Amino acid sequence: MDDDRPEVLLTGLLFYDLVLTGLEKPPTPGEEIWTAGMGCGPGGIANLAVAASRFGLRTSLATVLGDDFYGAHCQEVLAGQEGVDLSLSRVADGWHTPVTVALAYGSDRALVTHGQEPPYSQDALMGDPPEARTALVHLEAEPRAWLAKAAAGGTQIYADVGWDPTQRWSTDLLDQLALCHAFLPNEGEAMAYTRTDSAVAALGTLAELVPVAVVTRGGDGAVAVDQLTGEYADVPALPVDVLDATGAGDVFGASFVAASLGGWPLEERLRFAVLAAGLSVQRHGGALAAPGWYGVDRWWRSLTDPDLKRAYGFLAERLPADVGPPPHPAPVTPPAGPAAAHSPVAPADTARRN
Repeated sequence: MDDDRPEVLLTGLLFYDLVLTGLEKPPTPGEEIWTAGMGCGPGGIANLAVAASRFGLRTSLATVLGDDFYGAHCQEVLAGQEGVDLSLSRVADGWHTPVTVALAYGSDRALVTHGQEPPYSQDALMGDPPEARTALVHLEAEPRAWLAKAAAGGTQIYADVGWDPTQRWSTDLLDQLALCHAFLPNEGEAMAYTRTDSAVAALGTLAELVPVAVVTRGGDGAVAVDQLTGEYADVPALPVDVLDATGAGDVFGASFVAASLGGWPLEERLRFAVLAAGLSVQRHGGALAAPGWYGVDRWWRSLTDPDLKRAYGFLAERLPADVGPPPHPAPVTPPAGPAAAHSPVAPADTARRN
């Protein structure tokens, strides 16, 4: 029987991102800095939606779109260009789409956002959520009612979490892991919430709370445990030229889900997610930097490093016969010269603002 359920269900806040790249340092008050690189496009929850859709996953997004140029543009890109289902989304009269200016320098970036709280909550958008194979969610201190409904309906929940500005790191948040199939925090978040002093120790604690635990470690790669299969994996980051790290963590999450839906072994899932995140930081923008199957296939076919050839040899059998057309890049003004920093990038080098 055909399964036409969404393969990925998403909800969160959509942004219009304007990303300036090639900065040698962040500006200081009263200072003007010129840079040669600029990209723009949908951001926030769009990062996950586009990354998932470009791996051929049926992706359903519930978000709020402003009744302005930015909202209309994001709607056209997501639904018209990227094939994301927006039937659960709403256009809000008189509400402006949040706009973020990202200043990217080295392997990091600073964000300045203009916007207001959306007029519809996640629970209002979702209602009784549709049946889906997976949902990618961002856990917050206040649990969302739709999450429990989705889990009860058989949807596998893949969750991440953000930085706690209060620095309290309440362990109550971890209670929500009872609803989750997988949890993918970065090293700092994982250690803070588990009160441990290393990524491996944090992973051990989280593995007792959720079937699949992943801890990303920046330039040291990522570690993971799958309690359902008994697998443990520890993979390094790839050394890449970082142009814009915006959205890399979202690409990691969507890629890990894509590989998981394919039933891949844990080490392959982790390597694939690290690779996709590494490829994304070499392009402008968040959502539109996602490599998709085409980008992964192009990297694999051009690979000459024998060690990487062995480590990623599984791609020879995993890549689909039809990888699709080249993905649409973000509209950009490209840097005039090499302005990127050469450093290892792993999945957590971004903040998800959904």
